[in-house]
Amino acid sequence: MKLVAALLAILALGVVAAAGGALGMGSLTGPLPAGPAIPRPSRAALAAIPAPYLHLYQGAARTCPGLPWTVLAGIGTVESGNGRSLSPGVRWGSNPAGAEGPMQFEPATFALYARPVPPGGRLPPSPYDPADAIYAAARDLCANGGGKAAGLRQAVYAYNHADWYVAEVLAYASSYSASAPTGPGAAGRGGVPGAGPGGPAGWAPSPAATTALRYALAQVGKPYRWGGEGPTGVDCSGLTQAAYRTAGVSLPRTAQAQFAAGPHLPRGAPLRPGDLVFFGSFTAGVQHVGLVVHPSGVMVDAPHPGAVVRREWFPPRPGAPWGGEVYLGATDPAPARPGLVHLAGSRSR
Repeated sequence: MKLVAALLAILALGVVAAAGGALGMGSLTGPLPAGPAIPRPSRAALAAIPAPYLHLYQGAARTCPGLPWTVLAGIGTVESGNGRSLSPGVRWGSNPAGAEGPMQFEPATFALYARPVPPGGRLPPSPYDPADAIYAAARDLCANGGGKAAGLRQAVYAYNHADWYVAEVLAYASSYSASAPTGPGAAGRGGVPGAGPGGPAGWAPSPAATTALRYALAQVGKPYRWGGEGPTGVDCSGLTQAAYRTAGVSLPRTAQAQFAAGPHLPRGAPLRPGDLVFFGSFTAGVQHVGLVVHPSGVMVDAPHPGAVVRREWFPPRPGAPWGGEVYLGATDPAPARPGLVHLAGSRSR
């Protein structure tokens, strides 16, 4: 019965999509289908989302009355930087989990939601085609309750079963509406793929941190390689060192040395995307480092042999357990706010 209901919902959505095509959306930049007024994109959205993708998010959302286009845009940002990511699986092949295209569909899921082919889409539909992928994502969300405000969170969770993923997507969605708060720190990091909203207003992240995080996120899906510094594989500190090197900031090679280099955030201070977060048994036994993607506790890291560079959750409270280790604290290698300190015995660059 659940499958029948889902197929009926897809059929209904197809009728709406076909009506949208009849109303003149003949290309990626043609007029949008008729419908309720679309919320204007914020400055953050205009900076982060290429115009063709913005148009597709807006048009696809109208095939599911009540679905905000900003949520589709949030998913596209997290999954592929709105098609800008060069990671395997975005424009060709698949990622290590088998997901494909800018909206990162598994083949079976895409096949369920790929039709009818949207205006500007391919025949047969392709998960790598932005129109096909974005309209399929709208149908997926709609079939899981995304057309109603009360069902939006569960629809995003059904898209990717992770609480941090839901928080990051919805944070992007909030920042992409023109009614979202503006000003330094209010809408994230100027279109860095996968970086959520920032911390307190006035503590704008530095351009160096933005550049480093953009590099690190572009490595998602590449294999962990002990001692690796790229481009074919990295370990945890090799990733952070290479990321900040692209921003003109020199870091030591190991996680322990990077922790010692500071400068350190005061205990309990809000995190910013691009900060380095460290894990181990104690401060003289640092074993792991990652770059903050979202201050609620999402980082990008190269976790261990056999894994790939990925986003993953961590507890953003110093002293909290993380697997067999403890979150020890954070540093800002490219300081953009006051109050940072160098711990006794650490050195600056």
